[in-house]
Amino acid sequence: MKKETVIVLDFGGQYNQLIARRVRECNVYCEVHPYNISLEKIKQLQPKGIIFTGGPNSVYAEDAAICGKEIFELGIPILGICYGSQIMAHLLGGKVASAPVSEYGKTEVEVETDSAMFQGISEKTICWMSHTDYIEKAPETFRVTAHTTVCPVAGMECPEKGLYAVQFHPEVMHTVEGMAMLRNFVMNICKCSADWKMGSFVETTIQAIKEKVGDGKVLCALSGGVDSSVAAVLLAKAVGKQLTCVFVDHGLLRKNEGDEVEAVFGPEGSYELNFIRVNAQERFYQRLAGITEPEQKRKIIGEEFIRVFEEEAKKIGAVDFLVQGTIYPDVIESGLGKSATIKSHHNVGGLPDYVDFKEIIEPLRMLFKDEVRKAGLELGIPEHLVYRQPFPGPGLGIRIIGEVTEEKVHIVQDADYIYREEIAKAGLDKGLGQYFAALTNMRSVGVMGDERTYDYAVALRAVCTSDFMTADCAEIPWEVLSKAANRIVNEVRGVNRVLYDCTSKPPGTIEFE
Repeated sequence: MKKETVIVLDFGGQYNQLIARRVRECNVYCEVHPYNISLEKIKQLQPKGIIFTGGPNSVYAEDAAICGKEIFELGIPILGICYGSQIMAHLLGGKVASAPVSEYGKTEVEVETDSAMFQGISEKTICWMSHTDYIEKAPETFRVTAHTTVCPVAGMECPEKGLYAVQFHPEVMHTVEGMAMLRNFVMNICKCSADWKMGSFVETTIQAIKEKVGDGKVLCALSGGVDSSVAAVLLAKAVGKQLTCVFVDHGLLRKNEGDEVEAVFGPEGSYELNFIRVNAQERFYQRLAGITEPEQKRKIIGEEFIRVFEEEAKKIGAVDFLVQGTIYPDVIESGLGKSATIKSHHNVGGLPDYVDFKEIIEPLRMLFKDEVRKAGLELGIPEHLVYRQPFPGPGLGIRIIGEVTEEKVHIVQDADYIYREEIAKAGLDKGLGQYFAALTNMRSVGVMGDERTYDYAVALRAVCTSDFMTADCAEIPWEVLSKAANRIVNEVRGVNRVLYDCTSKPPGTIEFE
C-alpha cells in the first residue's frame, strides 16, 4: 500500500526540514522538495497536502523564489507559512507590502476558532513571528482568520479550494499551540490517516544503502556520539563486514571518552564491527596552534578528520564510500542550499574541496536529534547509548574560545566532567537537551588562599530542546550550579571564576563557537 505523503516546498527558509519533522510527528510521511518542482512531479508524488515554507526574500522582489499559480488548481490542500503565506496572497490577488512595524519573536495572535486550522486553539495564543513584509490585504476569495495589533492578516483561508495561510511559524516550539495547528491541517484538512512510523524510515534506509553500496567497501566516521553511532549500526545492518568504523581521537573529546567509545564499539564491545582507533591528538594540536577564529578552527578540524580517514582507507584498500552521522541542524547551520551560514559543521560545511572517496553517505541527513534517537531504538541500540549527551564533531575545539592548547583542553575536560557529574547527581540529565562547560578566553583577578590569582573563567551552559533548531536556557536549580561552580574553582587548576549562560537559541547557538 502506498504511504500517505505531505510535501514541503522549500522557498529558502531555515525551518523547511523542521516543518517536515513536525508532520512526521503526526505519523504522516513528509519530505522536502524545491519550490520550483514541476506540477507533473507533484502529481506523481500524489501528496495529501502541500506546505509552503518561509523564505528570506520579498515576494515582490525581482529575484524572489516564486512557484507557478497553477499549483493552486491541483485540488490539493495547501498551507502557506510566513513567506509562503505571502506567496499565496501575492499570486491570488492580495497585496503584500513592507510592514510599518516588523514583528519578531513571541507575539499574541487572535484567531477565529471556527476555522479548521484553529479548531481547539485558544482565541488568543502566543505565536513566533519573524517578518518585515506582511499581507496588507487578503485575496478577495479569502477570509481573514487571525490578526495581531500590527498585522491585519496573520492568518487567512479559502476552504472551498483547501487553501490556508499563517504569517507566523507554527513549527517552532515558541508557538505554544503550533503543533495542534499543524495537526489540524494534516489530519482534519488533508484527511491523513497517520499510519507512518520511524520503523519505516529504518527499513527503507537500510534497503537504499544496500542498493547504493552494492559490493563496495565502506568507511564510517565514528565519533561515539548518538548520530555517528546510529549511522554505524544502520550501515552494519545494511552491508555487514563491508563496513569499517574509524574512530579518530583528536584530543578534543570529553574526559575518558576515547576509552568509553572503544569499550562500546571495539573488539570487546557489543557490535560485530571492523573497528580502528586512531590516536591523533598531537596532529590536531599542531594544526590548531595559533588559530583563534571559530570558522577556521572548524574547517581545520574537518579537513584533518578527512585526511585521517583517507589514510586509513588506503590501508584498508579500495574504499568507495565515506559514511557520516550528519543530521539536519548540521546541514542548515552550515548554510547549504538557500539558508544563511551560521557555522560550518566539520562534516558538512567543514569538508575540504577535495575528498578522496567515490561518495559520501549521510543516512540521517534529513532527521533531527530526537528522530535519530527514535531510529536508534528501532535498530535495537541500548537506551543509554541512544540518549547519550550530544557532542559536536569538532569537540572541545569549539568549547574553547580562542586558541586551542593541550593545557586548555585539560581544563575544560575537568570542568565539564564535574558539571556533568553534578547534573546527573541532581537527576536533571534526562530532562536537558544539552549541557556542558566551555572555557572562555577571559582571565580575571581572583583571590584564593589569601593570594591574588589571574586565571580563566569557565562558562556553564544547559538548554531545553527537542529538535536543536531552537532552544531555551534551562533553569538549573541554584544549589546545583553553586555546587558545580564551587567544585570547579577548587578542583580545576587554572580556573577562578564560573559563569552561567542564560541565552536562548535564537539569538545564540547551542555551542559557543
